[in-house]
Amino acid sequence: MGYRSLQACVTDLERHGHLIRVKQQVDPYLEMAEIQRRVYERQGPAVLFENVKGSPFRAVCNLYGTTERCQFMFRDALPAVRKVMQVKANPATLLKKPLSYLGLPKAGLNALPRKSWFRAPVMAHQTTLDKLPQIHSWPMDGGAFITLPQVFSEDPRSLGPFKSNLGMYRVQLAGNSYEPNQEVGLHYQIHRGIGVHHAAALESGKPLKVSIFVGGPPSHTFSAVMPLPEGLAEVMFAGMLGGRAWRYTRANGHLLSSDADFCIVGEIAPYTKPEGPFGDHLGYYSLQHEFPVLKVQAVYHRKNAIWPFTAVGRPPQEDTSFGHLIHDITEPVVPTEISGLHAMHAVDAAGVHPLLLAIGSERYTPYSTRKPQEILTIANAILGFNQASLAKYLIIMAKEDNPKLDIHHIDEFFQHVLQRVDWKRDLHFQTRTTIDTLDYSGTGFNEGSKVVIAAAGSPVRDLSTRIPENATHLPIGFGDCKLVMPGIVAIQGPKFTDHKQAENDMLALTETLKNIEWPDGLPLVVVVDQPAFTAEKLKNFLWVTFTRSNPSHDIYGVNAKTEFKHWGCAGALVIDARIKPHHAPPLVEDPGVSAKVDSMGVKGGPLEGWV
Repeated sequence: MGYRSLQACVTDLERHGHLIRVKQQVDPYLEMAEIQRRVYERQGPAVLFENVKGSPFRAVCNLYGTTERCQFMFRDALPAVRKVMQVKANPATLLKKPLSYLGLPKAGLNALPRKSWFRAPVMAHQTTLDKLPQIHSWPMDGGAFITLPQVFSEDPRSLGPFKSNLGMYRVQLAGNSYEPNQEVGLHYQIHRGIGVHHAAALESGKPLKVSIFVGGPPSHTFSAVMPLPEGLAEVMFAGMLGGRAWRYTRANGHLLSSDADFCIVGEIAPYTKPEGPFGDHLGYYSLQHEFPVLKVQAVYHRKNAIWPFTAVGRPPQEDTSFGHLIHDITEPVVPTEISGLHAMHAVDAAGVHPLLLAIGSERYTPYSTRKPQEILTIANAILGFNQASLAKYLIIMAKEDNPKLDIHHIDEFFQHVLQRVDWKRDLHFQTRTTIDTLDYSGTGFNEGSKVVIAAAGSPVRDLSTRIPENATHLPIGFGDCKLVMPGIVAIQGPKFTDHKQAENDMLALTETLKNIEWPDGLPLVVVVDQPAFTAEKLKNFLWVTFTRSNPSHDIYGVNAKTEFKHWGCAGALVIDARIKPHHAPPLVEDPGVSAKVDSMGVKGGPLEGWV
């Protein structure tokens, strides 16, 4: 049986040693978010704050901070959900092993939303926006945000939970030009289900009613980030994963989650307002832009409500656990969605959408030397599939070349590809397209480019583990070469000013690499501001390289040429991953707040050993 409420979950976690309490007053301005990030980094417990400055409500963070805790919270229903996915991937398994799937009918019943016929717990009390915990995560944030919201909308053409959308679209509670206690900002990006409902409402000439749920059983929060096919309601998945049907009620035309801790209801205004900045999961601020506004009509909450929150920033963060759980649940289904696809991995350390790795079949011409053919078809399908379409760098390899390669062993994946890639043939660009809203490496808001790197066949080179001695003979402004891993070198470049100057810089570098006969065993060169930092850890390389480059503008090569509109290079590929003026600023913590959090971790402090 799943949790009936967030309080039930908190009690269970504390009983099993997964949660600690902080009784002293904590400040929602920067302090609570930094505590969350620090405790997560140490893979610590969930933290219940009993005294939040400026708010009568308790708050809890790091509920999903470890994969083990996620599996613990969903331990009763997760096996059944996995079996549902297995049957979806291969219905024949139900006939072959029927006794193994006896629990499926119960999971199916739990997936059906149920209306509350008595007064719903969430309607016990009402409050105002300013009484909610005003979590302000980073110094340059535009105000307080809800960081674990469940934003609910119904299809205006067919009301009810079965055609609803539940998404985790960040909500700005205060700041900027929002009317206090009357308006909140709704940041929903491209490729989001609520946009379909908003468009339908505009077409009908009626305002879109929206409910924002906070809290409730943890399965409800997780379901808001679960990538589901259009037409399958997240609230159905919430009931299945929670082991208890999602319950709802109505108030003044709005649909409310009965078991939520808080519910903010309102209508989308016919205007937009500036939302942000917000320290986001790429490790940079997403800047201020126009987004929809929710005109708030009421704020409901249950008795003894708890406000769950998280803090995002440069990965990994708590949302990394969401990614692991999503992969765990959906892994059997991925190969059935795209023919020939065996696995794909949106790399968390690179900010998720900037880098997607994939393994596909290469079966088109088994009678001849293997080269990228089928995996190019698969790559095109991936770039048209759900949120995988936001990938900026898609690197795909043929499973037949190494059937045992684990896509999550990223260093091995890169080395496999670099041993086989032919830069003259294996680069495929989309030069003007959409990219992730939060990615500021492109040419404009939501605008940038993509590249597919497809590698198949036998190795064509051995990767080098040493930097050549003549690497000191680089153009003025370049130097300090560091080996990232076999085959990859980071080189310090001059400070980036503009793309015209960058082209001149990169032309000088590639010409020099050609003249010094740069070894074929180092096929990838990354130009960065801090080579030592980039090469120190794999996650540093991934973050710097793929969040700070736009393929169409920042990829260069030794002996490069365009032939019949196909660009490639005979020598090393060079990626310009320097910080550019149009990039958003990286996230930096406030030193004063950091010192205060330090004091909470000393011996005898409320967070001893965890911060």
